[in-house]
Amino acid sequence: MKKLLFTVLCAAALAGCNSRTAIPYGGTVTLSEEVLRDKIKGGWAGQTIGCTFGGPTEFKYKGGIIHDEVQFVWYDDYAWDTFMEDPGLYDDVYMDLTFVEVMARDGIDAPAENYALAFANADYKLWHANQAARYNILHGIMPPASGHWKNNPHADDIDFQIEADFIGMLTPGMPSSGTALCDRIGHIMNCGDGYYGGVYIGALYSLAFVCDDIETLVTEALRTIPAESRYHRCIADVIGLWRTYPDDWHRCWLETEKRYGFEKGCPEGIFNGFNIDAVINSAYVVIGLLYGEGDFFRTMDIATRCGQDSDCNPASAAGILGVMQGYEAIPDKWKPAIEKCEDIDFPYTSISLRRIYDLNLQLLTEFVLRDGGSVADGQYTIRLQEPQTVPYEESFEGIRPVERRVLKRQFNDSLTLRFTGNSVVVMGQITRVNLTDRPYTARIECSIDGRVVETTEMPYDYIKRKYDIFYTYCLPENGEHELTLRVLNPSPDYVVEAKEMVVYEQEQA
Repeated sequence: MKKLLFTVLCAAALAGCNSRTAIPYGGTVTLSEEVLRDKIKGGWAGQTIGCTFGGPTEFKYKGGIIHDEVQFVWYDDYAWDTFMEDPGLYDDVYMDLTFVEVMARDGIDAPAENYALAFANADYKLWHANQAARYNILHGIMPPASGHWKNNPHADDIDFQIEADFIGMLTPGMPSSGTALCDRIGHIMNCGDGYYGGVYIGALYSLAFVCDDIETLVTEALRTIPAESRYHRCIADVIGLWRTYPDDWHRCWLETEKRYGFEKGCPEGIFNGFNIDAVINSAYVVIGLLYGEGDFFRTMDIATRCGQDSDCNPASAAGILGVMQGYEAIPDKWKPAIEKCEDIDFPYTSISLRRIYDLNLQLLTEFVLRDGGSVADGQYTIRLQEPQTVPYEESFEGIRPVERRVLKRQFNDSLTLRFTGNSVVVMGQITRVNLTDRPYTARIECSIDGRVVETTEMPYDYIKRKYDIFYTYCLPENGEHELTLRVLNPSPDYVVEAKEMVVYEQEQA
């Protein structure tokens, strides 16, 4: 009852906020090219600084706050050193840039398939929903099926949340244009709350071009998300908690963690401290923005100290603030490191920071003109769009996790597992046991209760790997089942390594 009352109070507080009048939807705003360039530069530089700043603590603090006494490393060459030594850290940036490259090549109305094929065939490493989608696409499962939870156990993960920054930066003051693009791209790798993460972050960036009040920003952007979703409830609660405890972000974090820290989708996070779900990580972005109060370092610092995906969350928070305030407002402490890297192409792309500033403005101009604005004499007149709520969707609907089981089984013949429930995910990989250069892709026949349900491929190649050995959801019977995995092409040099399994059962009405 207490939790219900609190949620109702938060909803009432949001309803009572008259921030909507602060943005003159339906009207226009005029920004000079100089101002737009400064905001674009602030967004990309802020995102890169935040990612670099939080990189060392990524997923080292799972379900716990990074103590205030912990000091983070920063020096003038820090971003340069990170670019050279840990290029994979910037997956949230090089994924954005892949999509920008597609748009620059194929136009702002390029179909989802173009984006899907571009990142699926790229050479960079991916994880979670992105990697599961890559595998799907390479095996003929195209969007939106590639991101649907029945084909992607990571559908609610953070992936689209950390890749939607560019969408907001191409659609200044035009969140509806942004959400249309989100629908096309976000369902490549996510659905449900995982999709909403990108929709919300994109709207925050979009509105940050025309709104300089953080409370208004986080509240108005939330109008894009269906009120009945868990994602909306969480962000609404964070805003309500901030109003209740305006000087205590630790209390806000704790109450948010108590309500939303339970992972339901990603099998690695089930009954575990690890949580890559978009709901909780988006909450940390908003906590950073609200309690940072417009201060660049404090915003980034708090978003990082919330833990979990502690490079991506400060990247989004600092990027959004960078758009709102512009690059010139970023304190000088952070600039030498980033300016030294401005002409370095991001890993796996042909785009540097300096180039993305120009390319962003070029594509932004096309969106402004296409959506009723005008550009003349260095002045951009933008038609302000009222946020529109995207359709409701829910991942992992009607099921709940009931068991996490350690397996530690290696096999190159067959493995039989028994479970009680109606859904199961088996986590694992292909492991090489002898030195060889011969490539290998295991073909695995998967049977449930003696009936073959699929024959799947598992490449040893890390870039093309299948993220989970097997998964199936919503079996007709919620009872005892027998799963058999049989290798059809065994190799003496490789084994299938089954690490753990997660079992779900049907929720009771």
